[in-house]
Amino acid sequence: MSYRLDFLLVLLLCLGADSRTSETPTSTSSLKLTPITPQATLPGATSWAEGGTVSQPFSSFLGSVDKHGTCQCSVSLPDTTFPADRVERLEFTAHNLSQKFEREFSKVKEYVQLISVYEKKLLNLTVRVEVMEKDSIGYTQLDFELIKLEVKEMHKLVVRLKENFVGSSEIIDQLEVEIRNMTLLVEKLETLDQNNVLSIRRQILALKNKLKECEASKTELVPATPPPPAPGSCSHGGVVNISAPSVVQLNWLGFSYKYGAWGRDYSPQHPEQTLYWVAPLRTDERILEYYRLYDSLDNLLIYSHSQNYRMVYGQGGGLVAYNNNMYVNWYNGRNIAKINLTTNVVTVNQPLPMAAYNNRFSYANVNWQDIDLAVDEQALWVIYATEASTGNIVISKLNDTSLEVLNTWVTKQYKPSVSNAFMVCGVLYATRTLNTKTEEIFYYYDTNTGREGNLAIPMRKMQERIQSINYHPFDQKLYVYNDGYLLNYDLVFSRESRQPI
Repeated sequence: MSYRLDFLLVLLLCLGADSRTSETPTSTSSLKLTPITPQATLPGATSWAEGGTVSQPFSSFLGSVDKHGTCQCSVSLPDTTFPADRVERLEFTAHNLSQKFEREFSKVKEYVQLISVYEKKLLNLTVRVEVMEKDSIGYTQLDFELIKLEVKEMHKLVVRLKENFVGSSEIIDQLEVEIRNMTLLVEKLETLDQNNVLSIRRQILALKNKLKECEASKTELVPATPPPPAPGSCSHGGVVNISAPSVVQLNWLGFSYKYGAWGRDYSPQHPEQTLYWVAPLRTDERILEYYRLYDSLDNLLIYSHSQNYRMVYGQGGGLVAYNNNMYVNWYNGRNIAKINLTTNVVTVNQPLPMAAYNNRFSYANVNWQDIDLAVDEQALWVIYATEASTGNIVISKLNDTSLEVLNTWVTKQYKPSVSNAFMVCGVLYATRTLNTKTEEIFYYYDTNTGREGNLAIPMRKMQERIQSINYHPFDQKLYVYNDGYLLNYDLVFSRESRQPI
């Protein structure tokens, strides 16, 4: 209430001054109140127009008398209204800031916990890498070669993408750089094997295989296997048993190429040579276009030091290699082509008289194999059927130079009921499917004696269908193409020699 008293006192002073300066009762006085800012007001100062200045114990007012005797006073009244709305806004802002701070602080706590977890994982990974670096037994040459093969396949895919991609190829270029870096990393890791670990692993693997064979012979109560005849010899009584399959490798084009053939070239003059060939068909299961040669089984296992060749075109998986030549059924006909494996040149292309072709009498479950070539200790053979034989198997011995037919035998076995066939010492052995895991060597025809009959030799397999079987006289193994996988089997022969008629 002090400002009201100040106001009243100022008003009285003005009125008093007016009464002193006015001599007539008609003189008028007026009071003009004008709020002024604190900056324009000096506390405790009052000015009068008559030239007299009187100090007053009051603040925030100015007073004067004009020439007409009118008293004019200016009083500054302070604003005492409390800014409650501003305080409320300030309080609301402070509350929001507090909530945001709590949320951010909780996130920081979570990040700290995650960093601690990842730090432990990184430490564990570091320890594992150190163990692997110290213990190089974990690395194998095959592992590295398979990784390098996968990297090469990825690089090929990136190259094809770059050729066919329209627009910006920044992502593809980045992928190519990453693949190149991965290749360098694998090559660097491969050099860590400095302690001849690979040879030790091979010895360990060989011992394990021997132990498995011993255990299998005990559990299955298999009688002792007679010693095999001399390589390339026919001084035995024929096939009486077969070993379990040994998985050598997946074909070099991959799992999608389920049809094809593989084997080992046989030369009577150089039976010990180790030239292996692998020939997957296209995914149409018919056309034979590419094949690979390896100079050893070790190189085949790691896809190393191979030679790739192309032919235009073979048909089906009934091909074979003999005396450094490959013999195939030529595309879309009954012709047999002879291809030199050194030059990849077709040297002979000869029709097989009367042979049915193009799926007329192919094997069961395998298309485009009406003409199946085979090799044994004695010669080059071809297994097929004719309209005259009403689809029964016909066996012909061929001249491996000119591909002329030297002799022919007609059997009583219907070819489309047979899953595959092979020749050993002039004897045809035919297989059939018992179930998805077992084939059976169930039929034979001996061209030496003219005898034929039934057998019951179970033959285990890894996949459902067998596409081709090739026999090698020197190592006396079957080379089987089984839904893309390369298998081999050891044959067991009877000690008794065949009795000729």
